[in-house]
Amino acid sequence: MTGQVKTISGHRGLQLEEPLIFEQGAPEKSAVDLPAPAQPVGGDRLGAARRGRIGLPGLSEPEVVRHYLRLSQKNYSIDSGLFPLGSCTMKHNPRLNEKLARLPGLGDLHPLQPVSTVQGALRLMHTLTRWLTTLSGLPAVALSPAAGAHGELVGLMTIRAALEDRGDPRRRVLVPESAHGTNPATAAACGYAVEAIPADDRGRVDVARLRAALAPDVAAIMVTNPNTCGLFETDVREIAEAAHAVGAFFYCDGANFNAIVGRVRPGDLGIDCMHINLHKTFSTPHGGGGPGSGPVVLSAALAPYAPVAYVIEEEGSFRLIEHAMHAAGKPCGRVKGFHGQFGMFVRALAYMMSMGADGLRQASADAVLNANYILAQLADVLSAPFPGPCMHEALFDDRFLKDNGVSTLDFAKAMIDEGFHPMTVYFPLVVHGAMLVEPTETESKETLDSFVGALKGLAERARAGDAAFFHAAPRLAPRRRLDETLAARRPVLRWRPQAPEASEGDAVGRAAE
Repeated sequence: MTGQVKTISGHRGLQLEEPLIFEQGAPEKSAVDLPAPAQPVGGDRLGAARRGRIGLPGLSEPEVVRHYLRLSQKNYSIDSGLFPLGSCTMKHNPRLNEKLARLPGLGDLHPLQPVSTVQGALRLMHTLTRWLTTLSGLPAVALSPAAGAHGELVGLMTIRAALEDRGDPRRRVLVPESAHGTNPATAAACGYAVEAIPADDRGRVDVARLRAALAPDVAAIMVTNPNTCGLFETDVREIAEAAHAVGAFFYCDGANFNAIVGRVRPGDLGIDCMHINLHKTFSTPHGGGGPGSGPVVLSAALAPYAPVAYVIEEEGSFRLIEHAMHAAGKPCGRVKGFHGQFGMFVRALAYMMSMGADGLRQASADAVLNANYILAQLADVLSAPFPGPCMHEALFDDRFLKDNGVSTLDFAKAMIDEGFHPMTVYFPLVVHGAMLVEPTETESKETLDSFVGALKGLAERARAGDAAFFHAAPRLAPRRRLDETLAARRPVLRWRPQAPEASEGDAVGRAAE
């Protein structure tokens, strides 16, 4: 039972306490009733793996439907309200794009169909390629990467292939501390030694430290722009020139492209390759349960090393180049079983064509405006680690909570009782007690004002010294705060019937599950 109000049933209004489905019904009952076979069919090949009983819960169809519907009502989603996760771009995804992705001619395709029967799909991919190259200012694109981190990997693979092809293998990759956390992991996965470059007091790459680290053994520098602190790297051209001067490539993490799309072309900044999260910038927010997509745009120097498969147009029809022997360049390989996340291609192109170039420019402007509105409204209440305006996300630290016994986690938990999903906390790691807020362009001023009002009220309560209030939060959620440390160290990943004397650790793990 959660909250302060006790009820006879254990329910709270229309929020029903929902046991696991295996804890409901009667195992001996089932909607399936099969007669025993008249005679054995073949020999027993299961051995010790044979089950005496399956143990499915005995529930009727209405009971099953109600169970999963009630579970869904406990979920928080972008369709429920503001989802201000920083560096995640959890924005509304237009239903038109979802409808188009489900059209029979697009949703029912099979990747092994003859090319002659999928000319429309190939045209769609080719058109998407033109949009991406136009918006990025880079001449080539690999569509197949299945997510942003996968796109990072492909970008580093093309860089490695280009360096090896010119007989110049290198061993180091420079990654600023303000970059996304997957960047160093990607570089290490490609066999490079990773060297971190610190940020300056403005939250941007320390160019002097970068120059000192550059040498002929550096293969690439990986910069996130706008960076993880929500700031535009104002020295980006200087960074590109410095990298190119030693023969290195400039990789840009384009996860935050949604903040600059239609306003800045990365190719004009000296960037050699950049992955683009279609699922963040163009329609579908990631984390929504569907596939991501991370195409990589490439400079002319890297284009010959793009992986297969890709689409080309020949005499009014379209071909898939699926093998290195048919490619004009020297592909770094194949990184996907087929041709990429086609459903995401449909959604992204539908978004682009419905918005148009002017609409995309307006969307990025609104994203930046909303984040700066949050930053300005909370400037005198919360504490910001860096001066000046931000890009698409506003970053705060925990200095406003100092000496009052309230942590960043406590503050985030209290937001749940106010009806708001917490922002990203403790990230980026370069900021102590970080709180990263990304309102996106799809939220109204009224929604943002409500969000700001709740944060101001909580900050005032924290300053008043009511630490006990925050330590007990959330009070009104379906579940109270868990012992997250114990749940992480002793996870219970498989349900088993609970014995009466089940330990506290088992109960915590089960709740975390």
